[in-house]
Amino acid sequence: MTEKNYLNNQFIVAMPTLIDSRFSHAAIYLCQHNADGALGIVINRESNMKLKEIFMQMDIPIGSLTAADAPVYFGGPVQQERGFVLHTTGGKWAITMPISDTMSLTTSRDIIEAIARGEGPERYFVALGYAGWGRGQLEQEMLSNSWLNAPFGEPILFDTPIDLRWKMAASQIGIDINQLTVGAGHA
Repeated sequence: MTEKNYLNNQFIVAMPTLIDSRFSHAAIYLCQHNADGALGIVINRESNMKLKEIFMQMDIPIGSLTAADAPVYFGGPVQQERGFVLHTTGGKWAITMPISDTMSLTTSRDIIEAIARGEGPERYFVALGYAGWGRGQLEQEMLSNSWLNAPFGEPILFDTPIDLRWKMAASQIGIDINQLTVGAGHA
């Protein structure tokens, strides 16, 4: 796969036929995709946790009640004890991976402390865990029609209700994901 064919800064949307319970009806934001594999964050699975619980576990004083009540998401089945913050680019954080000119992924404590004080990035999404694929695995799953890729859109990540993100991500390429059926094209 050439560099231009990698799916960095795009959504992948689980096809209706994908029955793996961890990814059924999932919308995932791909943060990194290259020859070695892929890393993404599931954007449509809320955990039963609020950000204030993360602050308390990390002994971080809560200065922003708005941040304290923000949901924490299930980012994927890998390293579920580790926090990942998708956010609009800006600020200086200890461990940040730029995804695009406008989006970054940060895993360091300093961003969580800033969010708790109300001084974090303008827009952010906090998740525990990530979805990961080894070398060639995502490409194989795409060839098997498990995933559909669509362009990233900030409004889907930050403004769309959680239960509509899967459908809205697919609709960006003109597909009503609910209309796709199993077995189409077989004689």
